[in-house]
Parts: sequence; C-alpha cells; structure tokens
Amino acid sequence: MRLVSFRTGNRDAFGVVAQNGVVDLSARLGVKSLKDLIAAGRISEAARFRSEQPDYPLGEIEFLPVIPDPAHVWCLAINYNEHIEEIRTHGIQRETPKKPALFMRYPDTMVGHKQPLLKPKVSDDFDYEGELAVIIGKGGRHIDEARALDHVAGYSIFQDASVRDWQFHTRQIAPGKNFRASAALGPWLVTPEEISDPHNLRVQTRVNGSILQDGNSKDMIHRIPAFISYAS
Repeated sequence: MRLVSFRTGNRDAFGVVAQNGVVDLSARLGVKSLKDLIAAGRISEAARFRSEQPDYPLGEIEFLPVIPDPAHVWCLAINYNEHIEEIRTHGIQRETPKKPALFMRYPDTMVGHKQPLLKPKVSDDFDYEGELAVIIGKGGRHIDEARALDHVAGYSIFQDASVRDWQFHTRQIAPGKNFRASAALGPWLVTPEEISDPHNLRVQTRVNGSILQDGNSKDMIHRIPAFISYAS
C-alpha cells in the first residue's frame, strides 16, 4: 500500500494511491494528516479504499513531504561501506563508525516529490545523497533490536542533499544539512508488507537523467533495527 501527502488548491490532504491517482482519505477517515493517522494506529484502515476510483490523478496534485510535519528527523551519517571508501578517495580520513553517527534535520529543510531543491547562495558545493527513509509508527523507549521493525510504519525515498563545505566547517556536519528546502522526502510511504527485505533495496540517484549513485541497502554498516534501538 502506498500513502501520500499532497496539496490540491489551498487544501492539504493525504490519501492512498490507486490506479494512477489518489483516493482522498482526509474526509473519508476524519483524520487531518497521515501523521495523525499513523499516531492513532489506524494506518491499516486505508487499505479498504485502494479499489475506489481516484479523486485526483497523480499529475494534478502537488506532492508534499510524505510526513510534512514530523516531530523528529533523525539521520544516520556514513552508514554505507561504499560511501566511506568514496570519501577516502577524496583524501578525507573516515573510520568505520562503531556506533550509529546520528544527526538531525529540521522539518522545514524538506520538500515533496517534484519540488525543487534550493542551492543556498552562500555555497556552490551542493551535493546529492540518496537514502532510504524509515517512517516510525509506534513510539517507544529503549526499543529492543529484535522487535524494532514492529515500530516501522513504512519506507520512503529521501534525498539528503548536502552543502559540503558547510558540512565540514567543524566536526559537526549538521550545518551543511539544514538549509531550507535542501532535502526531499517522497513521493509516498510504502507499507512494510510490500517490502520483503528492507536490507536489500536498490538506492539510485539521478541528476539530469544520469545515474550518479547506485547502491544497495545491504551495504549498511548499522542496520535499521540497530538504528531504531540506538535512537530510542
């Protein structure tokens, strides 16, 4: 099942993707946002609307970030072996992290699918980083790794673009990760039953039609359950 947050006219809504369109669930379920649906533990209710006629074609909506107003956006730096090797080829020494290297993004750094990223005027060193996004549903503290995936509401695509020179001003990379409209989340949330193995997903980034990044989530150093457990 694919769920999407979108804008039509002056109204923000969310829905389930069906037949190259979207069925608007905001009114049908009496819930304001996809975030609220997930928080209420009602995400499974969306499934029964997948066979309905779409209210809007996908080409007529404005995509919002899958979760437009997340409480937290935790990111995991240097978590692919291949990425570490790439960094080293540029003369930057990076050790393989023994613990997850976390940093945070502000929600207003994100835009939706098909929306432009904004290169900040203070730098010309604006770079791409395609990532797998994990959307947490059920909350918790001190979550055990063995049950961590039970807390996942779904998966999406994240363009974690970086302002490289600002990223390396100090040891803390967050300044290069928090310029407005410098990341994209979407187009939609894919529920876990459609992902047979989140640690075997191809991750590609295209720039102007050319593939510049082509990896796989199996190359992760710290896997998703370890990340969830550590961040909790």
